[in-house]
Amino acid sequence: MGIEDLRKDIDSSDKKIAEAFEKRMETAKKIAEYKKENGLPVLDLKRERAKLNEIASLTKDELKDYIRELYCLMFDLSKSYQNKTLKETSELSLKIQKAVEDTEKLFPETAMVACQGVEGANSETACDRIFKNANIMFFNSFEAVFTAVEKGLCKYGVIPVENSTAGSVNSVYDLMMSHNFYVVKSIRLKIDHNLLVKPGVKLSEIKEIYSHEQAINQCSRFLQTLQGVKVIACENTAAAAKMVSESDRRDVAAIASIDCTKYYGLTAIEKNIQNSDNNYTRFICISKQLEIYPGAEKTSLMMTLPHKPGALYNVLSRFYTLGINLLKLESRPIPGRDFEFMFYFDLDIPVYSEKFIELINDLPDICDSFTYLGTYSEVI
Repeated sequence: MGIEDLRKDIDSSDKKIAEAFEKRMETAKKIAEYKKENGLPVLDLKRERAKLNEIASLTKDELKDYIRELYCLMFDLSKSYQNKTLKETSELSLKIQKAVEDTEKLFPETAMVACQGVEGANSETACDRIFKNANIMFFNSFEAVFTAVEKGLCKYGVIPVENSTAGSVNSVYDLMMSHNFYVVKSIRLKIDHNLLVKPGVKLSEIKEIYSHEQAINQCSRFLQTLQGVKVIACENTAAAAKMVSESDRRDVAAIASIDCTKYYGLTAIEKNIQNSDNNYTRFICISKQLEIYPGAEKTSLMMTLPHKPGALYNVLSRFYTLGINLLKLESRPIPGRDFEFMFYFDLDIPVYSEKFIELINDLPDICDSFTYLGTYSEVI
């Protein structure tokens, strides 16, 4: 047979599959209506397992894994279609809809905001971009920022989550598992690193350089050019600048923002020393209450998935089926649970989309557990 004949066979098979799929989904719809009338749940795991084994037994050995994969997806689509048919709206969907209605139409210009570090920190700069006139409270750690928001000491908190060159801030993602919060806004902030010293100090005099670990990584090429200089990580770039300012020594320097020169009386002897000029850090603004402002088009979720092959694939395939673009996927080990991970997803989907509500209603069927972190807009 030639290629065209083979393609005709494929086309014929596809037509039969499409017709069979449509018939199957219509039957699934009728089953959903029956379940609704009789108060039965959509999910029937016992039936699914039995059906998978039955289908696999009808297929030759080399195709058994493929048909199992196909039918796992088919079951997910059926459940999604049944939920849509039943028009079952989850409590979370109702909560989100209420937040959309109740949230003010304009993002607040002023508020009490928690930031990690000291004056001159990049978190402060991000905060000033989000709010026009924020009252900032500085804390020593990211956990303290989460706690300040969680306990109501501050209405909002601003925290870095990832950098375009150094990657995710893992400690922040780990803290997300143990705190209750919602993301209400995010911002991408261009980061320029500078070598700051006391006035009159020359580069040749420097023996020690202080900065945050990520800033050190982002300036690795410049640091490699220095001979005999010790590089020491500290909790924050601005804290490093403050430390240099208050030190009795002249042979110490800090990698920090140019803003720190005005706060701490330092001089920038080397500017823009980061590896890449395209160096951005993404910050999130968090709140204790769910607030969804106009223009919200990015959604963040946390999920735990079954510890079995194909679990993550099933989630990603659902995103694909709904036409949802995945912006970020991050995984972090769950403390105390061997080889189990929490997955973080950033999705490009407006809160006003029908697909958004469909996804929220489908989530319980495609993961062990999940946390909705909010839908928000990003300041660029």
